[in-house]
Amino acid sequence: VPAGDGAMLLPSTRLLLKRREVAEVERALQSQREEFQRRMEQLAQRRQQLGQRQKQHQDVALKFDAFLKGGSARQEQALQRAERERAEAAEQAAKAACLHRELQGLLQHRHHLALRLQSLQPFSNCLQAVLARAGQFQDVLALLAHFEALARPWATLAREAEGEQEQLAQGWAQLQQHREEVDSKLLSTGNEVPQLHARLEAAPQDVIQKETCWAHIQSMATQRTLLLGQIKLAVLNLSQLTTTWLKVPGDIALEDTEAQLDTVLLCMQDLAAICAEL
Repeated sequence: VPAGDGAMLLPSTRLLLKRREVAEVERALQSQREEFQRRMEQLAQRRQQLGQRQKQHQDVALKFDAFLKGGSARQEQALQRAERERAEAAEQAAKAACLHRELQGLLQHRHHLALRLQSLQPFSNCLQAVLARAGQFQDVLALLAHFEALARPWATLAREAEGEQEQLAQGWAQLQQHREEVDSKLLSTGNEVPQLHARLEAAPQDVIQKETCWAHIQSMATQRTLLLGQIKLAVLNLSQLTTTWLKVPGDIALEDTEAQLDTVLLCMQDLAAICAEL
């Protein structure tokens, strides 16, 4: 989760993230322990080998005087090899100390996460209370499915209402254009009065048909608008109930139905995830 979004997460979401972080720390600690144990064993073997080699070097040093003239080159090589082995031993000891410090830090972090997880326990209790209060749902998944089922028809109705509004505007524009054409022809063709008179008598029938269609579109739009308003009111009430019960801060506008529905769905998903983790 990006650091900038941490302040916007719900407490239940932070609880899930902390639990996952504790699990990851547990796995990292186990891996570090195994790696530390393996390195300590290697270091012990290395020290034993160094001790044996040091004893061998001491034996060689006792015999060195006898082979001084012919073994000066071999002595130099042995000293260099011993120096390298001492440097390797010091490096292994430094790595072991570093691993030990890392292990201590991970243990402290694990303890901190455990305390944080304990402090978020009230959210689990809140989830159980919400389920008990809902009553009509068997579990959180059923409640979430219900809200998603409400969201789909709401989106469909919104699209249909938008389409009907466009049809309404197109029908009105066509009616206005037809009237303007009739008026223009009446004014510009005074010598064609009989023909225009016949066309003018037929024009009201066309206007009546278009006005009838227009009335039907308006009626359908009114019904859709009423249904859409009822859905918006239900979503608003549900959003206020959810944010109040879970004490989730929010500054969503009253007319922003989509944001309210998204907030309700997010709360339900977080509660379902917490229930699954418990």
